[in-house]
Amino acid sequence: MRSIALQRLPLAVGPILLLLSGTAAHAASITNRDEVDRKVTIIEGDRTTDHVLQPSQALNDVCAKGCTIRLDDGEDDEYVLEPGDVVSIEDGSLYYDRPDTPTAPAAPPPGGKAAGKG
Repeated sequence: MRSIALQRLPLAVGPILLLLSGTAAHAASITNRDEVDRKVTIIEGDRTTDHVLQPSQALNDVCAKGCTIRLDDGEDDEYVLEPGDVVSIEDGSLYYDRPDTPTAPAAPPPGGKAAGKG
């Protein structure tokens, strides 16, 4: 009887752990790779939050449902992040971090300014 209960334990615990870890795994993260502080404004729906990232500092678990990012109060340079995006600030622009592909600039929303121009 006891061995049957122990065999079923992983079947019960697995889905619970998956549900608990699901939210954090799908949130975005932003790392400041510049040598100066960068102001990051996160716009999620009607809510706006400002953060100042020091060099090498990361902001994790943001934009769980997607958001718009502004760097250094630049209203013309906005970036749209989806849950799970991993991006870095380099030379004042936002870039995707992907281990298997070359770094590419993050895409501005339609009608927005191209990254790095301006």
